[in-house]
Amino acid sequence: MFGRFHPELAKARITASNVAAFTFELKASVTRENGWKLITRRNEWFQRHAVAQLAQNKTTNGDHTVFAYSYAAERIFKFARERGWRTVLGQIDPGPAEERIVAGLHEKFAARWEAAPKEYWDRWRNECELADQILVNSAWSRDALLGEGMPAEKISVVPLAYETAERSFERRYPHAFNSERPLRVLFLGQISLRKGVGQLLEAVKLLAGEDVEFWFVGPAQMEIPQHPNVRSFGVVPRLEVDRYYRDADVFILPTLSDGFGLTQLEAQSWKLPVVASRHCGEVVRDGFNGVVLEEVSAEAIADVLLRFLRSPQILSGMSARSGVSDRFSLKTLAASLQDLHD
Repeated sequence: MFGRFHPELAKARITASNVAAFTFELKASVTRENGWKLITRRNEWFQRHAVAQLAQNKTTNGDHTVFAYSYAAERIFKFARERGWRTVLGQIDPGPAEERIVAGLHEKFAARWEAAPKEYWDRWRNECELADQILVNSAWSRDALLGEGMPAEKISVVPLAYETAERSFERRYPHAFNSERPLRVLFLGQISLRKGVGQLLEAVKLLAGEDVEFWFVGPAQMEIPQHPNVRSFGVVPRLEVDRYYRDADVFILPTLSDGFGLTQLEAQSWKLPVVASRHCGEVVRDGFNGVVLEEVSAEAIADVLLRFLRSPQILSGMSARSGVSDRFSLKTLAASLQDLHD
């Protein structure tokens, strides 16, 4: 993926079925296949190719650990377990608990939505059963899996890592926000009900007439209504994302459920204060480098933003204390993964 390359991996051995993957996606596009049927077929396709590659590997004997991500690991783990290998599942989200949250949101906002088929979750439970260890990226995900009956001793919390080049950057705030220089609130990512955009848009209405501007950047799964305080930028190239972090005053992630929420770290790398919910990775130190919402509601969001609007110096202090902590470094991630192997 261009823009995410790491030089230390330049000589790493990688096997990719790019042509086969392109062919698969092309056929799906021609037949207009979509939804859960396409997701299921894509996951099965990937697993078949992964198992085929493992079977061709001359080092299939011996003590190995196989890591695979959730929803596309069942066949891979069966192959590994038959050979006595250790299996580690990378759980990308909170699982069925998140689906129930999403279902409730779509009912509340009267939005269309399609639940995953029962077979999808059956396969996932098989993956969890076949896994010797399950990695989650947040306490929020861990608690969700415990609620599904997963053994606590199987689950390890390993936060995501984020590293970026050193920046000689100092964020500056005005003495007061006004109509010419409003408070700029950035939401960047998937624009969906799960991410708390429904409540965020309700907060926009509560703050009508205030000197605040909401920026929405990313693919929209729901309509962003026309509003004088709202600017919608749609999908932007990865290499252009930084300028939104640079030019905003505060980043907001009022998610109802996220496996982690990497955008929090991206924002902190630009010394941007973050307002986040408790339903994601524990990145924000409340009152130190941002605010942790006690509840995801329009009123709670509006109260926080009004506080910033009236006192820009609060944001200035949070920005000065912001930055990506060492606990989210690649070195820390490597040590955590090594501990699991040992």
